[in-house]
Amino acid sequence: MKGRRRIRLKRIRLILGTALLMLAAALAVNVIPSAAVDPPPPIASEPLTARSVFPDEVDMKLKLREPGGGTAVIHVGDPSRTVDVRYTVQPGAKFPWHTHYGPVIVNIISGSLTYVSSDNCSGTTYSPGESFVDAGHGHVHSAYNPGSEPTVFIATFFEAPATGSLLIPADPRC
Repeated sequence: MKGRRRIRLKRIRLILGTALLMLAAALAVNVIPSAAVDPPPPIASEPLTARSVFPDEVDMKLKLREPGGGTAVIHVGDPSRTVDVRYTVQPGAKFPWHTHYGPVIVNIISGSLTYVSSDNCSGTTYSPGESFVDAGHGHVHSAYNPGSEPTVFIATFFEAPATGSLLIPADPRC
């Protein structure tokens, strides 16, 4: 009987030890990797195309309706230089005040983006499936993610420089 009892106690200790070891390993797997992962950047950009040039001669004008009922016409000097960029903007993240070399067409994929124009310092919020045109050419603005989820949008830049930044820093106006 004493021999069976010893075997049974050894078996119980072995099972408990194995269970504790497995529990410790499971905790380590769930805790250590999450602590090692860096948070995403506030605003991430991913070029979707190379900076491209149309081989054909292109002439471009954009007519934008203004809130007061007028029309603004944007003459694009050299629309042949283009690039498409995918931006991911984390909740609360804000672009600094800036402008662009030429117009930019923005398509919202997910989340929402509030575009703030320096003309009136008011913001317009755009949602998935909506687009807008930023005039560029010195039109100073900012944009931010007002939501609780990341915002993703595609920006098509016209008159993009061959290299360097697509955003031209500007002084805050509001």
